[in-house]
Amino acid sequence: MSDSEGKFDSVLFAMAEQHSGGVPEMLATFAGFLNRKTDFFVGGEDGEWEKLVLNIFRQEAEKAQEVARKKRQEREAEERRRQEVLRKKKEEEEQSKSATITELTDEEAEQLQKELDAKKQKESEPPTKKQATEEEKDAKPGSDTEDVEPGDEGKIKPNRGNGCDLDKYNWTQTLQEIELRVPFDVKFTLKAKDVVVNIQRKSLKVGLKGHPPVIDGELCSEIKIEDSLWHLEKNTVVVTFEKINQMNWWDRLVTTDPVINTRKINPESSKLSDLDGSTRSMVEKMMYDQRQKEMGLPTSDEQKKQEVLKKFMEQHPEMDFSKCKFT
Repeated sequence: MSDSEGKFDSVLFAMAEQHSGGVPEMLATFAGFLNRKTDFFVGGEDGEWEKLVLNIFRQEAEKAQEVARKKRQEREAEERRRQEVLRKKKEEEEQSKSATITELTDEEAEQLQKELDAKKQKESEPPTKKQATEEEKDAKPGSDTEDVEPGDEGKIKPNRGNGCDLDKYNWTQTLQEIELRVPFDVKFTLKAKDVVVNIQRKSLKVGLKGHPPVIDGELCSEIKIEDSLWHLEKNTVVVTFEKINQMNWWDRLVTTDPVINTRKINPESSKLSDLDGSTRSMVEKMMYDQRQKEMGLPTSDEQKKQEVLKKFMEQHPEMDFSKCKFT
């Protein structure tokens, strides 16, 4: 592309917002303009205009596919690194367990045998009514779950990618971007013309032509349309887009989705280590403030204000602060 790449993005976005039919309608507008106001279609040899259009679009398609390929490779490499870390950790735990095995003395062996015999005898006895009641209570769904903090009732645990696995699609996230995967169970190989993908600043639509959309709703938050792209992996539509607010975790993809518990999100430490010092400090501060707000506690700035106020009150005991309201 020339040095003017991106120069007309604002104009084109304004045009795109007025085309409810999406890309096909917008392309039809461009073609109609060239037909009415230029000799684009008749000024050259037969088929020359078609060759020019295909050449330009193929160049842009190659760039988009290359970006998608690099991102996919980065995700795969990150997953391999994560799996390798888990494998090494498991090996270390197994080695640690095997290293703790020691030989029992005669006294310890005798005591252990007595405990095993007592346990075996207890298991052979018929359970009492009280024991049965406790077992039934323990067997009830939801009785053996993690402690739920106030305000988190009904929220689901995030998947490994800090997103959510739903029946018809799944999504993952970092602080910067979202990746959505929508698989289609069809008997033929999907092509781009078979799919409907409409990405807007605050809404998303994904589905097959001639069928009800799988996703059609308002996004959790606003995204950067210019950095959004999608491609096909076999019969799965993969959509990636960048968040505008890169300091908060999304608790759902679209507003109709079930809410995930963002307190359970575990961001990869390697992602923070990739940032420079000032940026990392800012991100960590924002993450801390977000957790404080979710728990109804003061943020770091509010804590500093409270400390300053406390020192001032200690230095001026003669002043009456009982009727003051502090925000």
